[in-house]
Amino acid sequence: MKVKMLSRNPDDYLRATKRDMQRVPRNYDSKLHPMEAPREYVRAMNAAKLERVFAKPFIASLDGHHDGISCLAKHPCSLSTLLSGSCDGEVRFWDLTRRACIRAIQAHTGMTSGITVHPSGSCFISASLLGSCALDRSIVLYDVRAASPFTKVVMRMRSNSIAWNPQEAFIFTVANEDGRLYTYDVRRMSKPLNMFLGHVAAVLDVDYSPTGRELTSAAFDRTLRIFRQDQGTSREVYHTGRMQHVINVKWSLDNKYILSGSDEMNIRIWKANAAEKLGVMQPREQAALHHSDRLREKYQHFPEIKRILRHRHLPRRVYSEARQQRVMRTAQKRKEENRQEHRRQGAEPPISECRKQVISFEQ
Repeated sequence: MKVKMLSRNPDDYLRATKRDMQRVPRNYDSKLHPMEAPREYVRAMNAAKLERVFAKPFIASLDGHHDGISCLAKHPCSLSTLLSGSCDGEVRFWDLTRRACIRAIQAHTGMTSGITVHPSGSCFISASLLGSCALDRSIVLYDVRAASPFTKVVMRMRSNSIAWNPQEAFIFTVANEDGRLYTYDVRRMSKPLNMFLGHVAAVLDVDYSPTGRELTSAAFDRTLRIFRQDQGTSREVYHTGRMQHVINVKWSLDNKYILSGSDEMNIRIWKANAAEKLGVMQPREQAALHHSDRLREKYQHFPEIKRILRHRHLPRRVYSEARQQRVMRTAQKRKEENRQEHRRQGAEPPISECRKQVISFEQ
């Protein structure tokens, strides 16, 4: 005679202590959950909407300067220390944790055009490659071991700033007067590797994140933009009602904050991830946020979720100018396509938009 018995392990459904959460038995058989995919899509939609609800990037504003901010510098050994220079020659030391000025020095009688912090430590790294932007619209690379520059590129418009990728030493990005950013490879300087669009006025400064995967830009259109290195359009745009022309921008060394200096004498602190929650989180909260991130990543190409994730509110002037530039680019592209379709036999092949920006190249 056979007797069938149910055998259960109490560890599978009982709590170890009274402080633990009650365990809920679940059966993950797909036959018992026919609406699994629609439910997951709804959760991804809710995660996308909640991300935009909690997207509050602005943290604080540091005031104290009596003129426009002309330059910013990060301290290489302290995450909470920032140096700023203004157009009246004053240099200030800031403690970002207390959001207060530590020290103010009247360093110059004229404008402070740049600040560099000496790297303190027991060792140092010396570089032999230098990059510069000139008023003649050129980008010049120098080798300190040689007597003359080894590469010179002249673009259609002037470049205002240059930033080197901290993880790939042969990659750098320049901020240009035409409202775009161009990424170059020092091994192939004949044309840019990538072109970043979004600004409607001159880009004044650019800086890379410590990971080298993203970069941020400051422009004359009173906005900050954050770009991924492999994408030509921005993933975030920051602006406020009182912020004027943004002159400088820096990405903090802990990859969590962005610092900007503008014309109205204020330094602003932003979150690198607009919807990120600051402070200590419980393990359950961390797991829930991680699950929401994975859902948004999985369904990011669905039309409705893609529209929600990409939507950004812009100032009216920036929105109208961006729309006008978009119409002009579309018309130019259509005109170029018609020209190539009806060109005669043996005519010159089409030139890419990146290559059009380079007038001359000397090596």
